Amino acid sequence: MPVVMGIVNVTPDSFSDGGKYFLSAEAVRRAKNMVREGAGIVDIGGESTRPGAEPLTWEEEWERVEPVVRELVPALNGRAIVSIDTYHPETAERSVAAGVRMINCVSSETAPAMMEIVASAPDLELVAPAGCRGVIPEELLPRVYLDPMIGFGTTREEDLALLASVSELSSSSRVLVGASRKRIVRKLTGEKVTGKNLGGNLGIALWCAANGAAALRVHDVGETVQALKVFVSIANATRAVPVPADSAE
Repeated sequence: MPVVMGIVNVTPDSFSDGGKYFLSAEAVRRAKNMVREGAGIVDIGGESTRPGAEPLTWEEEWERVEPVVRELVPALNGRAIVSIDTYHPETAERSVAAGVRMINCVSSETAPAMMEIVASAPDLELVAPAGCRGVIPEELLPRVYLDPMIGFGTTREEDLALLASVSELSSSSRVLVGASRKRIVRKLTGEKVTGKNLGGNLGIALWCAANGAAALRVHDVGETVQALKVFVSIANATRAVPVPADSAE
């Protein structure tokens, strides 16, 4: 079953949750709840990736996420991996020093710097854009997830093509898909109200699981974990059912 990465946006302007977890205490509470719901990774982000969002300096980003990271790492005590969602190497370095064990890099430009950080410690993992596949050092590949980068300035058709690429990508690499509450879900379902297209989100999650995704980055952790458990149980049971002998033989 794919590992589920829960999304915690420490932002005042997130497109997906409207800044509900901007306060550090709320973000920490949300992260702990996600782990109870079955998340194996909790991804902390301090900068919104919504269209038109103002970019932050690394200092501004670190100011937002630092109190969450410093409280959450000891609070989880190894029960789940704490990940930092950033394209700033400076934020990544400080997060790793505070105990974060995964860097979720959403930029091809800064991915090489993130690879250097990950290479410096054997227990660090990296999520990198799938376009970086050719420049990842071979020795790092076992510790890297490739992200098709759905919804990053892409059209509906491009997002569908990226989803279609999951099977091929997963044949040679670990793949993490982050399509939760992205525009592709709204475009496919016709539901324009954020939070009301859970069925569409679960549909993409199950399709990605069936096509070899190793991790799913989602907002709705409990529902996704439940859907995956049912999906995997049925898949395993189906494989275990003996094929009836041909009566003509």
